[in-house]
Amino acid sequence: MTKRKATVFRPTAFSFPYLAVTLIFVIVPLILVLVYAFRGEDGGFTFDNFRQVFTEPETLRQLGQTVGIAALSTLICLLIAYPVAYILASNPFNKMAILALLFVIPMWINFMLRIFALQSLLSMIGIGKSYTAAVIGMVYDFFPYMLLPIYTVLANMDKSYVEASRDLGATPVQTFFKVTLPLSIPGVVSGISMMFMPIFSSYAITKMMGDMNTTVIGAKIASLFENQNYGSYGYGSAISFVLLVLVLVVMLIGNAIVRRTEKAPKGGKA
Repeated sequence: MTKRKATVFRPTAFSFPYLAVTLIFVIVPLILVLVYAFRGEDGGFTFDNFRQVFTEPETLRQLGQTVGIAALSTLICLLIAYPVAYILASNPFNKMAILALLFVIPMWINFMLRIFALQSLLSMIGIGKSYTAAVIGMVYDFFPYMLLPIYTVLANMDKSYVEASRDLGATPVQTFFKVTLPLSIPGVVSGISMMFMPIFSSYAITKMMGDMNTTVIGAKIASLFENQNYGSYGYGSAISFVLLVLVLVVMLIGNAIVRRTEKAPKGGKA
């Protein structure tokens, strides 16, 4: 029998296409944004772009409004999604995961069609383009991103913790706040991250459903790059870099909360 030749491909070789795509479409664009952010109109190194970000009242207003819309939309989604996920993951619905799918089906429809349909519905009940309509649009579009992580964590949660809590004499309310809620924190943090951070760049909803005074910072960045002005590129890149730092801070805080929650049962905390 002839010996088979050793394969020239190792399992790690399959990661090369992913690394190439990441390098070309993620790392390189981020480096270009960073270069433009620290580059002046004369091509030299400067901090003027960042100084403009933190001193221009209009930019600060839009940044604050973006944080407000993101925080309010995320809070509303959390208050709605958690009870829904809890009901879907508990008896007698724990074997009816198809119900959770009903909240995802609207995502199969084109984004623009969904927003136009929601806009028409709000107009019929007397809600025109406004801050309220923009928040409703955000909640409607990002709700599944909040629901599914929480539902997944609750559905896969070890029910023995709940049973042990009840055996020890805890009331249902105590069991929820001492056991269920802490164990579901990773899903809550994941849902908040998946919703809060993308809202910074999701300016299409506020553009379609908000009024002239309801804009997010992503719209300003888009307008700066659409100007095709070298100076605008630097200013837009500086704003983008600031948002990137904010997103990284939010991610680090979320990861810290998750790690602290995962270590809590080992430390004997109930």
